[in-house]
Parts: sequence; C-alpha cells; structure tokens
Amino acid sequence: MTDNILIVDDEPAIRQMLAFALAGEGYRCAEAGSADEAGSAIAADLPELILLDWMLPGVSGLDLARRLRRDPKTQDIPIIMLTARGEETDKVRGLDNGADDYVTKPFSTKELLARIKAVLRRSQLQTTANTIEIGGLKLDTETHRVTARGVPLDLSPTEFRLLQFFITNAERVFTRSRLLDQVWGDQVYIEERTVDVHIRRLRKVLSEHGYDTFIQTVRSVGYRFSAQ
Repeated sequence: MTDNILIVDDEPAIRQMLAFALAGEGYRCAEAGSADEAGSAIAADLPELILLDWMLPGVSGLDLARRLRRDPKTQDIPIIMLTARGEETDKVRGLDNGADDYVTKPFSTKELLARIKAVLRRSQLQTTANTIEIGGLKLDTETHRVTARGVPLDLSPTEFRLLQFFITNAERVFTRSRLLDQVWGDQVYIEERTVDVHIRRLRKVLSEHGYDTFIQTVRSVGYRFSAQ
C-alpha cells in the first residue's frame, strides 16, 4: 500500500511543491492549511506521516503536535516539523513536543525525501506479538530477553526498557528529557545526564556483538536508534 503523507502548511505554494515532489516518489498526499483542516484530513484518511509547519495560523504546529501525541489514534504517527526556526533551543522544543525529526526552511527537496524515507523505515521492523528484531538484534517483550545473533545479552531492567523504546522507535530522534519521560516516567526526578550513563552502559553491552553503532548521538539534541 502506498504511504499517505499529510502536508500541513499555511503557504499553498509550499504545499503544492511538496505534493508534487512526493507524488513523484510514489506517495499519496493530502494537504491542510491549518490545524482544523489537518484534523479533518486525519479523520478522513489516517496518514502514515505528517509534514508539519510550526507557524500555522491560530493553533501552532507545536500545539498541534502535542495534541496529536495525546490522542491514541494519532500518537504513533511520525511527525517531521518544517520551520524557519533553526535555533538549537527550537529544535529541542520541537522534538520534546512530539516531532520525530526537524527540517529547517529553506530546505532541499532531496534532503527532505531522505528524511521521510528514514522516518518511515521504522515501520518495516519485523514485529510479532512478543518479539521485535532488527539486524539480528532480537528483543522479547514477554520474557524480557535480548539476543544478538542468538547470543543472550545481560541487560539491567532499565537498559532493557531503554533498548525496547529505541528499537520500537527506530530512526526517530529523542532528546534526553523525552527519553526520561518515556523510559523512566515523568514522575521520576533525576538528572538528564543519567540518560548518558545508561546509554554508555547499553552501548558497552552491545559493542561485544557490534551493535553499539545502532545507538547514534545526534549532536546538541539527543539520540537515535538506527541500523543504517
């Protein structure tokens, strides 16, 4: 089935340009010029990915991203934020509020298409009711066991939860604060650098089998899990 991408931007010229480029790559496209129009488009045809402009009239793209993440129906739809706000603090805000990636305007169509393919790639994980596997790294959510090409790995409960979150959200970038919320819980008051300590420990275990490179540091932002 062809992936459906929703383009949410208040500038018709940008929507048309993106729709033309995406159609050329075989994607189906829907367009919206505001948060309200986006809601109607999502209700009509749930997209596989949303390209979301930050500066929308009325409800901002940032607020819309928060709203989508709170709704069980849309909480897992990947979001790529499109915006002229290129400061590091803005990128962190976007990622903390639900964006999976962040592309600064002006951008090249070629780069954006590459980002879209990378974000959609995570849906290609081999997943069953209890197991998730990527590149020979296998995680069993029922028995809480992890193997690397059949060899068992010794992980602490926190390292298991961290790896489970990463592997089920491959190709998505997460800030330290969002990892704390998702893995440790938002009621646990610990420093963000605690994430770095557990990342180092997890990488050390994975390095024995050549999987440490799957956990990538995204400079000034956070971390990404990628088998590429």
